[in-house]
Amino acid sequence: MTDSTRSDSTRSDSIGEAELLAPLAATGDAQLAQLHRRLEREAERDGLLDIAYRVVDSPVGPLLLAATGQGLVRVAFGVEDHDAVLATLAQRVSPRILRSPARTDEVARQLEEYFTGRRRAFDVPLDRRLSNGFRRSVQDHLTRIGYGSTESYAQVAAAAGSPRAVRAVGSACATNPLPVVVPCHRVLRSDGSLGGYVGGLEAKHALLALESAA
Repeated sequence: MTDSTRSDSTRSDSIGEAELLAPLAATGDAQLAQLHRRLEREAERDGLLDIAYRVVDSPVGPLLLAATGQGLVRVAFGVEDHDAVLATLAQRVSPRILRSPARTDEVARQLEEYFTGRRRAFDVPLDRRLSNGFRRSVQDHLTRIGYGSTESYAQVAAAAGSPRAVRAVGSACATNPLPVVVPCHRVLRSDGSLGGYVGGLEAKHALLALESAA
């Protein structure tokens, strides 16, 4: 699994990073990369980096990984529009965002193990601030649905303490900020059909197929 490359014209790396690097546009790629790494280290050292992110390739497309000092706060599929996701994080968490892979090295490693069939559960700190109330209860339950297993929306509603809240379960899954790591893909309709999925039905089918093949 490798970091995806994104063009400078479409990237919203951080608040302030573009201004810092703009005068260096003509600098060689190697030197620019070195300067970026220096910026990462200094921002981390000085407590100025609230959200670090990277994009990794995966069998279900590019995945944005974003982490605060508390843990992984967001996983986003390409279809969600990574720039829009970063803008939302800037509004809801902090505008101090920088592309800085080091903080997400462990989750990137575990995702690679998952996609190659060598990992069945994730063990990384999670920052759950983007969910609360019933949605948070549902998403907490999702982590207890075992690898290769599925539950219906109705079963999840009952497990979360509100048996009639089937539609609310669907909403909680659709707004899960940590897909794949918090496995909302393991929730199906009562008739066994896929239902919806934030990453698209093709991605949901691929994840379920990966787990059923183990």
